[in-house]
Amino acid sequence: MYFEEFEVGQAFEVPPVAITKEQVLAFAKDYDPLPFHLDEGYAQTTRFEGLISSGVMSFMLVWSTFVKEHDLFGDELVAGRSNHMSWPRPTYPGDVLYGKVTVDRTERRNPYNGLVDISLSACNQDGHEVVRGGAQVVVKARGR
Repeated sequence: MYFEEFEVGQAFEVPPVAITKEQVLAFAKDYDPLPFHLDEGYAQTTRFEGLISSGVMSFMLVWSTFVKEHDLFGDELVAGRSNHMSWPRPTYPGDVLYGKVTVDRTERRNPYNGLVDISLSACNQDGHEVVRGGAQVVVKARGR
């Protein structure tokens, strides 16, 4: 989509994303080797009472599913400018996440492109928000 096609308030549903134990362990081993992501015995002794997914992994699984489903930016994406994420609740193996991406703000930068701010929110199968985040991206303008 070109910059001019984005409108504040546009929302895009993200198909369900299942979190598997294998994904949790593989991601943690390579990118977030904390014991409550890697060691089931240890994780049982924590306040989480079990293995939890890395928040970054949960966010990226929802993000990846969104991009594959909607491909909003396509060839019109110039660059990512920033992102942020938070995890109001833990995500466990076996959880299924449902998400939504919303356009929050647009700003024309110059005749060639503009900024688009989007937010992402995902809930688990019980309706509890487990992932929250967003990004600011630079998107080409029409005819440029």
